[in-house]
Amino acid sequence: MSATLNIAIIIVSVALIAAIMLQSKGVGLGSLAGGGPTEGIYTQRRGVEKVLFIVAITLSTLFLLLALTSVLITK
Repeated sequence: MSATLNIAIIIVSVALIAAIMLQSKGVGLGSLAGGGPTEGIYTQRRGVEKVLFIVAITLSTLFLLLALTSVLITK
């Protein structure tokens, strides 16, 4: 059970990282570290951007639940 849970945590974490990386506007790797222009911060999400936002929230919630479950099981 613990090994299956650890594999699920790894899969969800990789998917979460991918979802977060895909949300960047594609202005280069400098923007990922905080650099780059700050325009377009307060825009409404539409289409694929909105789907990625919802997927990232869902994956982060799932990651939190899996991590808490892992801690409770190993006690």
